Amino acid sequence: MRKRIEQTINDRLDELFQISKTLYENPELSEQEFRSSQLLADYLTEQGFTVEKPYLGFETGFRAVCSSAKEGLNVGLFCEYDALPEVGHGCGHNLICTASIGAALGLKSVIDTVGGTITLFGTPAEETTCTKGVYGEKGAYDNIDIGMMAHPDGVSRSSGRSLAMKAIQYEYFGRPSHAASCPEEGINALDGVILLFNGINALRQHVKPDVRIHGVIHSGGAAANIVPEYACARFYLRAGERAYLEQVEERVRQIAQGAALMSGARLEISYYEAGDDDMVTNQTMSEIFNRNLHTLTGEAIQAAGVSGSMDMGNVSHYIPAIHPMVGLGDVSLAGHTKELAACTVTEGGLRFLRSASMALAYTALEVMTDPALYQRICEEFAAIP
Repeated sequence: MRKRIEQTINDRLDELFQISKTLYENPELSEQEFRSSQLLADYLTEQGFTVEKPYLGFETGFRAVCSSAKEGLNVGLFCEYDALPEVGHGCGHNLICTASIGAALGLKSVIDTVGGTITLFGTPAEETTCTKGVYGEKGAYDNIDIGMMAHPDGVSRSSGRSLAMKAIQYEYFGRPSHAASCPEEGINALDGVILLFNGINALRQHVKPDVRIHGVIHSGGAAANIVPEYACARFYLRAGERAYLEQVEERVRQIAQGAALMSGARLEISYYEAGDDDMVTNQTMSEIFNRNLHTLTGEAIQAAGVSGSMDMGNVSHYIPAIHPMVGLGDVSLAGHTKELAACTVTEGGLRFLRSASMALAYTALEVMTDPALYQRICEEFAAIP
């Protein structure tokens, strides 16, 4: 069966790489991936998948399914295809989606023998909206047994942990006045924001090392001679575990309230983007993927490094999941750069597409055909706090 998977992926490799190039040449931002999602959905329909689009309220989302009449596991694979402002596909989403499709096509070639179902989730707006998390809240993974995707990077790394994240907006409402002739009549909303920043800076030395708090002044006033009536700060709060992130959020909320009391401004707090849970890698599945990838490439798989935040983390709290990094062959590459985007359409990108597609498919095949292995995966998942 591995030979059939390999042949199928090799036969479709040029088509998949061309799709990746088309996405690279026509990048679309989060929730605007109209052409990208349609291109992927049309291709999957041509390949015999049943495609539902739009999906769960996302116009650019989709679900593509191929099932065998024979019972078996349901493997979830994830497609990302949004680009970054000014950078384009600097996170390699054009390769992520095509690698997942390649793996799905490989598995489809043996699904009638193995049994089970292949489900591809088209997840738009990975950079902003936490679509995978929203899908989970709406029950998308209720019948999915395992979840996988592979991400491009300079070198190959094991699936690891990511930081839980919340995107929080702090708005201060004051009262305008002439800053020179009658400043006593004003309430300076910008003072609230500045006090918030100072309070957060004092907090940094009293939180765990994995905490990251970073923000910007989104609005700070209209003119220097007008006491600012409105000011707004937006922060990302991150921590290694979502439970501790809740504690950090509460401490920042208290700082924000204190800043409101000191400045006299009224405070409103809201979430301006959906948040990400921490990624909890299923180590049993990760070891299988690493072995398959090493067999394909001969490359040493490095230990997982410190990661940012991603909505695959949300998936990992619903089902056993992995999110490995597969190398593009250039150790100097950094994520979210034009250099990485350009590399996705080179020979390095083509090698990634072949290796990631096959490693994902081989890993899924092993789990689908080994009940004892799947049981170990489930036992590990059940132990997540």
